[in-house]
Amino acid sequence: MNPDLLPLLKQAFGYSEFRDGQLPVIEAALQGRDSFVLMPTGGGKSLCYQLPALLLPHVTIVVSPLMSLMKDQVDALKANGIAAEFVNSSLSREQVLQVFTQLRRGELKLLYVAPERLLQPQFIERLLDVGVSLFAIDEAHCISQWGHDFRPDYMALALIRQRFPAVPVMALTATADGATRQDILQQLALQQAYIHLGSFDRPNIRYTVQEKFRPVEQLVSYLQQQEGASGIVYCGSRRKVDELSSQLAQRGFSVAGYHAGLSNEERNSIQDAFKRDDYQLIVATVAFGMGVNKSNIRYVVHFELPRTIEAYYQETGRAGRDGVAAEAMLLFDPADIAKMKRWLDAEENQQRAEVTWQRFLAMAAFAEAQTCRRLVLLNYFGEARQTRCGNCDTCLQPPQQFDGTELAQKALSCVYRVGQSFGMHHVIDVLRGGQNQRISELGHDKLSTWGLGKDLSHDYWLSILRQLIHFGLLQQDITAHSVLKLQPAAKPVLRGETLLSLAVPRLQSSKREPERLSKQQYDRPLFARLKTLRKHIAQRDDVPPFVVFSDASLIEMCQQLPTDNRSLLAISGVGQTKLARYGADFINEISDYLAADNQPPAGKLAK
Repeated sequence: MNPDLLPLLKQAFGYSEFRDGQLPVIEAALQGRDSFVLMPTGGGKSLCYQLPALLLPHVTIVVSPLMSLMKDQVDALKANGIAAEFVNSSLSREQVLQVFTQLRRGELKLLYVAPERLLQPQFIERLLDVGVSLFAIDEAHCISQWGHDFRPDYMALALIRQRFPAVPVMALTATADGATRQDILQQLALQQAYIHLGSFDRPNIRYTVQEKFRPVEQLVSYLQQQEGASGIVYCGSRRKVDELSSQLAQRGFSVAGYHAGLSNEERNSIQDAFKRDDYQLIVATVAFGMGVNKSNIRYVVHFELPRTIEAYYQETGRAGRDGVAAEAMLLFDPADIAKMKRWLDAEENQQRAEVTWQRFLAMAAFAEAQTCRRLVLLNYFGEARQTRCGNCDTCLQPPQQFDGTELAQKALSCVYRVGQSFGMHHVIDVLRGGQNQRISELGHDKLSTWGLGKDLSHDYWLSILRQLIHFGLLQQDITAHSVLKLQPAAKPVLRGETLLSLAVPRLQSSKREPERLSKQQYDRPLFARLKTLRKHIAQRDDVPPFVVFSDASLIEMCQQLPTDNRSLLAISGVGQTKLARYGADFINEISDYLAADNQPPAGKLAK
């Protein structure tokens, strides 16, 4: 190993050791080799090109798809004392020229650009003139037609191999199946590349799926348990974003809605406020988040079923990028499957529709799984595992089974008695002895199944019917208003020839353990004070709070209680630059807290 690497890692980034897979990728870059890097979000991909950039003679060009991602990474690099800039349409002409001047003088170690900018002939000539040591292609799955976020502009990046044949290229992504990986290698013409396929596992994320009954109330109950932590709620449409963000604001949550229907100024303002912890919660379409380099997002909620496991994995990966415990919660309605089927049936390109449908079915299978959810995810991406994770809902609270034969017979009989011509809610109303006008007019209050299930709630029966659909005993006819129809498999159950085991419906949001971060014991009152101090410093320096220090660094401070420069420098994430900029503030705050015997006097910023 290059003897300069570990000292530089600590001095520039504040880390004392490399994460899994980082060192060989960095060494390959220093040797001038191409590389392909697959690491999970939060796994340390950025360091793979940022650290070698400090040792290479010329500038490292980082291709990034979103302006906000560029700014976040450059802000974080500058906070560590590293010479980095970006060029995109958010800058004025004078600002762009200033960056080009720094580039010409050899003052920059890293320059972030969008693919459109990189491929401009004048820009390429400028780079040929100053020299490039490394090209890093971030979010490299965008180059592949098989990737879940294909972008045509990325395909033209093959040009850099022609114009810079001797400059190594590093392609990085968090989500790429086998077909996508091969396509990336081919499109970028990577030569004898070093390939690192890291684990897709994010062990700090807890995966939970809740069946939808009263989704807004379920979401509110979940959010009330989050204790002011930062989070994202994803919705499938702009209308739902506007509706849900308004409902949550009325409930007193610090929330904003985000979608492509807002102006650029509105979107940028909301995103900046979220990064600075001015909003605790963003309700958004999937247009939000790919470019958010915010490390202290503690939870991600999907209010509707995502279209692919790749999208779900990437979106949930925005939680817990700092390695601290985080949660991913999905609210699932099996009716979403029928809606997707109707939508794809209208698709003109049936070949593409078939691929989309198969990927969606994999996502639906994840939501319906009765086994460890992490195993479903990892095996989907080809990472074969059989050991349960112990950190998802099905591991922590395995579904309870019961003999559901009698309930199934009541439900199936009711579907038959109403002529297989009504949907779930009407069938449930009959089972529960409903006395509304429609039931009376249809004479369904005279049926033998009327009132047979009045001792069970509407939501309980809803879960039972969904399970009967899942087992193939019933089918929702999406061509006829989703009416329920009996299937051949229902006959032996109705006749009592077959017993049927069902899962006990989970009708309430399960409460998390009292100690949410049970593996991380630390002083919570001190953590709250350090977060407040961090927020003040961030406002003073005009940067997001997590750029000052991550939650992981603050937690370690609360465990180790550093009260001098040497002990603070031992904290992960504290390098020489941050020690000089922020060290006195945090040492003073911790010392004041300890001296007051945990009675919190107001800390003051160091001058």
